[in-house]
Amino acid sequence: MTRRRNLGYSLAAALLALLLVYGVYLILIRQVELQQTVRIVAPKDFIPAGTRLEAEMLELVAVVKSGVRSGTLETMEAAVGKWTLVPLGTHEPVLDWKIDRFSLLPAPGQATFPIPKEYVLSIPGGIRAGDQVAIYASGKSGTVRLLEEAVTVASVKSSANTEVDDPKAPSIIAKVNGDKEKLYLSRRDANGRAEQLNLNLSEDQWRLIDEACGAKQNKLVIAFLSASKPEEEGGNIP
Repeated sequence: MTRRRNLGYSLAAALLALLLVYGVYLILIRQVELQQTVRIVAPKDFIPAGTRLEAEMLELVAVVKSGVRSGTLETMEAAVGKWTLVPLGTHEPVLDWKIDRFSLLPAPGQATFPIPKEYVLSIPGGIRAGDQVAIYASGKSGTVRLLEEAVTVASVKSSANTEVDDPKAPSIIAKVNGDKEKLYLSRRDANGRAEQLNLNLSEDQWRLIDEACGAKQNKLVIAFLSASKPEEEGGNIP
């Protein structure tokens, strides 16, 4: 009886020892996993909001796997070509909610301003939402570049104050369906003539325009700078 009892104690002790060894093994494996590193996407330098990300702006940085937050981008392809919705700091992990494909909503610090028809002298008829334009002031003293920065066109309207978009797939349908991509493409694939513009501007930019044109001393000349192919563009839909 004593021999059986001792055997039982020995088996129990061996089992406990095995469990202890297995527990230590699991802890060691967990520590190794926590110490593993992964490469994430981060800016080389500070990037302002409203910037289209390019490969030379970014790099892959090695970080401890346990410190990686959900939504952190781990490939350059996931970031390049998209637009920043908020500023990105140097070596700050790029999170998916900080960037987007579409670029029609104003960036932080901006608002979408309708440009009064009486302020405008000329608009290239083929301008579309998402294009970059330069703003000049033309008056008796000549023509000068009014805004140094390129400005994004938020939307384009005809002389009848209707949205210039694709007549086969009007933007209103996409807007009702909540389809950002179709709304964006509808505004790009338009065949009407642009006569009124909504521009994404900072308050200071709008004040410059209003001061230059409000007294009817100058009118705006809006010049086309560049457009991107729909599949290459990033940002939001107004």
